[in-house]
Amino acid sequence: EAAKVRNAESKKEFKFWSTQPVPQIDDESLLTMEVGEPIEKDKPLAEIKAEPYPLLSQFKWENIDLSKEEHMDELYSLLHENYVEDDQAKFRFDYSKDFLRWALFPPGWRPEWHLAVRVVASGKLVAFISAVPVRLHVREHAQEMPEINFLCVHKKLRSKRLAPVLIKEITRRVNQTGCFQAVYTAGTYLPRPVVANRYYHRALNTKKLINVGFSRLPARLTMSRAIKLNNLPAQPLTKGIRPMVAADCAAACALVNRACARYQLKIEWSEEDFAHWHLTRDGVVYSYVVENPSSHEITDLVSFYIIPSSVIQSNKQDVLTAAYLWNYAHESTELTDLVKDALIFANGLKLDVFNALDMRENLSFFEALRFNMGDGLLHYYVYNWRCKPIEIHENALVML
Repeated sequence: EAAKVRNAESKKEFKFWSTQPVPQIDDESLLTMEVGEPIEKDKPLAEIKAEPYPLLSQFKWENIDLSKEEHMDELYSLLHENYVEDDQAKFRFDYSKDFLRWALFPPGWRPEWHLAVRVVASGKLVAFISAVPVRLHVREHAQEMPEINFLCVHKKLRSKRLAPVLIKEITRRVNQTGCFQAVYTAGTYLPRPVVANRYYHRALNTKKLINVGFSRLPARLTMSRAIKLNNLPAQPLTKGIRPMVAADCAAACALVNRACARYQLKIEWSEEDFAHWHLTRDGVVYSYVVENPSSHEITDLVSFYIIPSSVIQSNKQDVLTAAYLWNYAHESTELTDLVKDALIFANGLKLDVFNALDMRENLSFFEALRFNMGDGLLHYYVYNWRCKPIEIHENALVML
């Protein structure tokens, strides 16, 4: 029954996306494209709709002021109760308020890109979508464009078709700044991904993952043996690895930009952006660098961010806390050793699982470090842009 509902929903979504400037599913000419191009040309400001798209009369738009604690509380509750779940409805992302502040207030953030819908009568927050600016490279093309994220509609209002109007309205607001492209991800297949990467998972708290149904105990393996196989040392193994500090940012930013130069989908970091997105914030994001003891040069970096998930079918209010591999660069340390140290740091923070996508060079360390293939695919989309699809190992864009 659930599969039928999902199929009906995806048909509706395709109906909406067929009206949008996105590559269509049956467009085989993409496979032979040598240079990317916009699907619709940029429009002059005078041609962009000046007024917001109309909502049903019981709803109203709001630029939600998330610097106010009570508004951040409302957004946290909306996402906590209604945001992304896995296919079996066992787990739901449970972003912390500190995480949301990090994700929604980078350099260059705009108040009109924190877009909410409220019920007129009650004032209740029932939908949200956001955009934050990045400098993105898609193959040979580079430009400032927003990452679209946190699209969420209250479960009881999903029949009201709010999601398409949220997408159209955030698009209008982005267009008003002279930008006509955007990047976004979805677990679902829509017209048409530029690349799709699969999640892999490395158990840290093996017993908890099995008890809450995140993983299964393999046949012929006892719980104590499974725990022992996943044990990690208490201390990192790479000499000179330490938490990144503000004074490292210029060198670390240059290092990561160098490391990502060969990839086809990536962010080009300014020092200001890099510092915001990588300097350690407790419970949110952690970055570690390797410093050469004699030259004091920063030669390697590894980072991860943290997203808890609610265990929906648990009576104990269980939370599963996951680390996600963020950015890395390695010039003197083997990548497997660098990621192993990230696992050790994450384990020291008492996290439950460490997740990574099969992008960049990641397939090279999955087996050695005991990562297991997951069910989840993450599809990447670029709005109003068509280009040759990108191979999984050519992707270096991690989106929250």
